[in-house]
Amino acid sequence: MNILLLGASGSIGSQTLDILKKDKDHFKLVAFSVGHNSRCITNIIKQFKEVKHIYLISKRSYKYYQNKYQNIKFYYGKNGLSELVNETDYDMMVNALVGFCGLEPTLIALNNDKKVALANKESLVVGGEIINDILKQGKGTIYPIDSEHGALYKCLKVDDKNVSQLIITASGGAFRKLNREQLKDVKPSDALNHPTWKMGNKITIDCASMMNKCFEVVEAYYLFNYPFNKIKVIQHDESYVHSMVRYKNGLYRAEISKPDMHNPIEFALYEGEIPFTTYTFNSLDKLKDLHFHPLDYEQYPLMKHAEKLIKKRGAYGAILNAVNEEAVYAFLKGKISFLDIEKIIDQVMSSSKIYKKVDYLKIKQIDKKTRQKANKLIKNMENINK
Repeated sequence: MNILLLGASGSIGSQTLDILKKDKDHFKLVAFSVGHNSRCITNIIKQFKEVKHIYLISKRSYKYYQNKYQNIKFYYGKNGLSELVNETDYDMMVNALVGFCGLEPTLIALNNDKKVALANKESLVVGGEIINDILKQGKGTIYPIDSEHGALYKCLKVDDKNVSQLIITASGGAFRKLNREQLKDVKPSDALNHPTWKMGNKITIDCASMMNKCFEVVEAYYLFNYPFNKIKVIQHDESYVHSMVRYKNGLYRAEISKPDMHNPIEFALYEGEIPFTTYTFNSLDKLKDLHFHPLDYEQYPLMKHAEKLIKKRGAYGAILNAVNEEAVYAFLKGKISFLDIEKIIDQVMSSSKIYKKVDYLKIKQIDKKTRQKANKLIKNMENINK
């Protein structure tokens, strides 16, 4: 199987490479993209001789690598990523990009009837309706790269009859033991100290605010076609139960394993056709060494946007994602406080028009406009905090 890997230098990307290396008879890495970390290119090329196409952001790096590896076609700049996805001959695209930039490659790959192993949450949060329209036309296939959705996929594959709930577990992030008053003074370094997972910076902050879990509810809605009232989130301290399905007879089915992203990545790469185990039990009390709690929506107010997004749809996801991205990166740069993330999101969401019908071009316009609005608020807050 020929693989195109987007985001090769990131957390999911590097773990994907681990799996590809172990089964080179089955997988051939024919193309990949990197962001600003272009120094990893040489090492990847040494390990995967079949690579023929590479995208990078910098024009300067593009010239250097194109001259060094003249048998490989390099892409760069604004349209380079879409050209890479359109021109490469691949069977499956692994989309491990972070943020809005991952949506267009997903749309291109699906429209070209390709398989997509999707770690880019924003694709479904922002473009879920568009993606589902493409899938309904019989084009492309999505395999989720996410411990929660991978677990739900496995449980439903075993038994999808008489389901009463999809239950997504949440660790609670780095600040799960802090109250709202204590959150006022937390620093980015505190937020990046996740209790159970090792992930990229942006998604780790989203875990602390619980925006990540908000996005996962929306993903589950689009991936599995269950209504919002059948998708529940509970807090689970150890992150061993990745998600559960509950049936009408009260029985639970779950995947239980150590928190390690290699597992869901491997499951997606092999299109779900590898052995796996799910466990059934009648009560969460049966899992004696594991701890579960109801999710505190006052502690994590951003969770309210999951229901709003699913009900309103249209442009809601594009606006929510754009303002969240800008606010999170502003916090990581020390421009605003952690709780300012919520304030900025709520202000932008309440003052934005939610268009009901949107195509990709409209979404791009909304994304740009929302970021401009968010950055004005960020600048004002930065000045107040000085």
